Amino acid sequence: KRGVLEKVSNKLFDEITAFSAYAFNKSHAAAYAHIAYQTAYLKAHYPKPYMAALLTSVLDFGTKLSQYLKECERLNFKVKAPSINESSMEFTFDNEGIRFGLLAVKNLGRNIINGIIEVREREGNFESLYDFARKCKNVPINKRAIESLIKSGAFDSFGYTRRALMQS
Repeated sequence: KRGVLEKVSNKLFDEITAFSAYAFNKSHAAAYAHIAYQTAYLKAHYPKPYMAALLTSVLDFGTKLSQYLKECERLNFKVKAPSINESSMEFTFDNEGIRFGLLAVKNLGRNIINGIIEVREREGNFESLYDFARKCKNVPINKRAIESLIKSGAFDSFGYTRRALMQS
């Protein structure tokens, strides 16, 4: 219809088809290279925020979480236990290192964590396990969740052993 010979148009079509197989792979490789560059840049220039975000992104993947915690060790970043008074939902960072997020503690869900953080922001830091229980009476928290917080070290700042906290 456009005045191109069928033989020429078929040859052009065959060339385009052959190139598309190569170009698709090349564009994929270029996209991955771009992402790899961005990732390397963030890790090199903002290592603590990068590692905190990376750890948060793999919370549900124990093997990956373990690998990235080892990478934090290799980078000489102190990874601090969760804290009922300092932890956020996700992993965070400060000058001292990276703080475990409460989402990394087993048997805690977002509703419980949001409730704890809201109470803490409204009424101030918790001073004891009793103070925590009193202030969080309207948070849908159960015995298993409190035991997980104790075992994870979230109440270590209260000055009692985890065994003593579990017994109480």
